[in-house]
Amino acid sequence: MIKLNVNGEARSFDGDPKMPLLWYVRDILQLTGTKYGCGAAQCGCCTVLVGGEAVFGCQTPVSDAEGKDVTTIEGLDPDGNHPVQRAWRAHNVPQCGYCQSGNILLATSLLSNNPNPTDNEIKDGMSRNLCRCGTYQKMFAAVKTAAKEV
Repeated sequence: MIKLNVNGEARSFDGDPKMPLLWYVRDILQLTGTKYGCGAAQCGCCTVLVGGEAVFGCQTPVSDAEGKDVTTIEGLDPDGNHPVQRAWRAHNVPQCGYCQSGNILLATSLLSNNPNPTDNEIKDGMSRNLCRCGTYQKMFAAVKTAAKEV
């Protein structure tokens, strides 16, 4: 039995410990804000936080989250008022929105590890996730704005 904490709630999982965390949160917990993109850890749509660190949910087995806090976009702030979420809205970042939950969680992890990143650190920190619509300039501006509040 794998025990973990998802969005502040104690959970247990009695299935295949190799199941990707993405399928656990989407299919079993019905937390569909985390998206499936490529399934190969290349796009970042599936990014969640495990122990505060951004991980690709499609490649992270549920067993890697055992005993840890897992945060999905639904658990970041139930009202959508985390500083990164507010900055995303202020800069009108989303277009299609598909990658946004992963990018918001990646930015959250970046700022928790480095609350005052330089422009290059933002570019490097955000470079692992893709955006099909190309809203990178808006994302970088939003991260800078959120850094003032974190």
